Amino acid sequence: MENQYTYYTPEQNFNEQAPKPKKQHKVPKWVKTICVALALGLVAGAGFEGASFAVGSVLDRIGGRTSGNKSEDKQVEGTKLTKASSGKISTDITRIAESAMPSVVSITNISIQQVQSFFGGVFEQEIPSAGSGIIVGQNDKELLILTNNHVVANSETLTVSFIDEESVEANVKGTDAARDIAVVSVNLKDIKDTTMDQIKVATLGDSTALQVGEPAIAIGNALGYGQSVTTGIVSATKRKLEGFDSELIQTDAAINPGNSGGALLNANGEVIGINTMKASSSESEVGVEGMGYAIPISDASDVIELLMNKETRTKLPDGEQGYLGIQPAEVGSDMAQMYSMPLGVYISEVVEGGAADKAGLSKGSIITKIEGISIDSVATLREQLQYYSPGEAVKVTVQIPSKNGEYKEETVEVVLGTNS
Repeated sequence: MENQYTYYTPEQNFNEQAPKPKKQHKVPKWVKTICVALALGLVAGAGFEGASFAVGSVLDRIGGRTSGNKSEDKQVEGTKLTKASSGKISTDITRIAESAMPSVVSITNISIQQVQSFFGGVFEQEIPSAGSGIIVGQNDKELLILTNNHVVANSETLTVSFIDEESVEANVKGTDAARDIAVVSVNLKDIKDTTMDQIKVATLGDSTALQVGEPAIAIGNALGYGQSVTTGIVSATKRKLEGFDSELIQTDAAINPGNSGGALLNANGEVIGINTMKASSSESEVGVEGMGYAIPISDASDVIELLMNKETRTKLPDGEQGYLGIQPAEVGSDMAQMYSMPLGVYISEVVEGGAADKAGLSKGSIITKIEGISIDSVATLREQLQYYSPGEAVKVTVQIPSKNGEYKEETVEVVLGTNS
C-alpha cells in the first residue's frame, strides 16, 4: 500500500512565491552630501550627533535606516504573553496516585540462572529482574510487602526501593507459587526514619464488589524505571487463565514488565488487585491491545495473611536442606482434568526408611500443601523444602485415593531427613 503522507524537511516552504523586485527610492542630492560629510569626518562633537539625528529622521521618512544598524521594531505598551497559573492541576487520578504511591515499592531480584554458552557449555550467571510490591503490614521487627511469586523466584539477592528512592535488602517471608503470591520482609532497623515518615501501609478494597466499566489505576515499576501510573477500566472479572488457581481481573490499564506485584486500585484508592501479567501480540496469532490481568485481592486475602504470619526464613544451601524421601511426579492441570485427580505432586515411590515412610505417607497419594502453602509442581515442592533443614518437622497435606476413586484430604507431620 502506498504511503498516503508526504514528508518534507523544515527548510521547505510550500507557500513561498517568487520574490517581487524592490522599489528603488531616489535619494535627494543633499542627503548624499550629508552622508559624504559624515563619512569624511567633517562633522565632529555635538555637530556630529545633530547630523546623525537629522540623517536618521530623513531616512526614516524614506523607508528605513541604512547606516548599518538593524531596523528597530516599535513596541506596543502593555502587550504580554498569556501564561498559565502557577497552581497545580488536581484531578481524581492525581489525588489517588499521590495517596497510594507511598504504599508501592520497586523490587530488584538478582537470581542465578544457568545460561548456555556459545560453545555449547552451561554456566551460571547473575540475572537482574524488576518487579513491584505493595506494603500491606508491619510487625514489631519487619515491614511486610506483597508481590508476585514470579517476581522473587530463584532470588539470591532482593532489593526494595521506596517512594523516596531509598533502597534496602529484603528477605522472602513466604510464597505460594500456585497462586503466584509472595510476601517479602524488610527489617525495620534497616529503614531510615525519614523513609518511614514517607511510606505507609496500603488500604485493601473489596474485589468481590467490582463492576465492569469502573475506573482502574495501576501503579508499578514498569520496565524497572521506577514508579509510574496508568489508568483504564475494569474490562472483565472472573477471567480463567491457564496456570492460575484463582479467577483474575482483566483491565485495559497498561501493565508492562516490571508492573508485576504492583497495585491495581479502584476510584477510592483501595487495592483491588495484584498486577500479574498481560496478553501480548507475541503470544497470539492476532494483535492484542489493552489486556492486563490482576489477582483479586479478596480471593488472595487468606493466603496473604498466612504468608505474613510465617516465620521469616533464609534459603539453605544444597546439602543442608531437608528431604521427604519420595520419588515425585507432577500432576499438571491437563492430567488432573483428564483423570479427575487433585493438582499437586504425585508420590510414585516412597523411599524405605525415609521421612515420608516413617510418617506413614504411601505411594499413590498426592501432596497438595506444605505448611499450608499450595503445591502444584515438583519445582514448587522443592522451593518450599529449601527453607527447612533435616530434623525439622513440617506439615504435609496430601490427598489419599480411596477405592471408589475419590480422594480424602489428610495432613501429616513429617520430620525431614537427609538425602542419603
